Amino acid sequence: MPGPFLSFTPALEAQLRAWLDEDLGRGDLTAPALAGRPARAHWVCKAEGVLCGGPLALALFRLLDPQVEGRLLVADGDPVTKGQRLLELSGDASALVAAERTALNLVMRLSGIATATAALVAQLAGSGVRLADTRKTTPGLRVLEKYAVRCGGGVNHRLGLDDAAMLKENHLAWSGGVAAAIAAVRSQAPWPSRIIVEAETASEAEAAVRAGADGVLLDELAPADLAALVPRLRALAAGRSLVLEASGIQPDQLRLYASSGVDLISTSAPVTRSSWLDLSMRFEAVMA
Repeated sequence: MPGPFLSFTPALEAQLRAWLDEDLGRGDLTAPALAGRPARAHWVCKAEGVLCGGPLALALFRLLDPQVEGRLLVADGDPVTKGQRLLELSGDASALVAAERTALNLVMRLSGIATATAALVAQLAGSGVRLADTRKTTPGLRVLEKYAVRCGGGVNHRLGLDDAAMLKENHLAWSGGVAAAIAAVRSQAPWPSRIIVEAETASEAEAAVRAGADGVLLDELAPADLAALVPRLRALAAGRSLVLEASGIQPDQLRLYASSGVDLISTSAPVTRSSWLDLSMRFEAVMA
């Protein structure tokens, strides 16, 4: 089964170049000690987790020096263990040293998100409920952090405000209510667009379904309350497609939320609360 797809767009390449430039500044002052010396190196994992960002690491080294050769030993989305080799590199020693920190930082960050996502997804195994991310991402890293969620087995929610309309508390308060807000959005949005309403109470959720929402995000409701509400919302939808999502959840109670009958559970925890996966780059003898 193929792993998550990562597209190397011109925008992503420009972002990678900018991150290299951030660290290089006017140039690596240690380069004269190493320039022209061919060397080998490899990456090793120092803890168990899920890898994410291997192709990005290779791209960073090759953007700095196209002559760098590399071989990924683990695919993105694969589990890794302590002591496992992940990546082998060879090339000019100065290039390997200069790109090391940027590449490691990025992959450790993304792998931490993938690892945290995988731990939550494992709790939902067999339930049929999917784990989704949120828009609580690091500015400039959203595409890659959401890619990391996919590597951990999760699914992506909206990438941005133009993916789907989500009407929240302020929208409803300032637009004259849920029915008025949905009607206004429907009149202007492209026809494939979906409208999601965030509801904090049963009455808000029921009003959203009656007004024709495509999805309802049930925010900070206890699992028992969700279990009682979900069948009522399905009945109100009268057979039409309706996606029900639980958010504002307690990660240690995922199975209880899943048993309520929702389709999705969304959480920012893998992005906002995860630790970096500890990786290291080990240098081998300079090549003759």
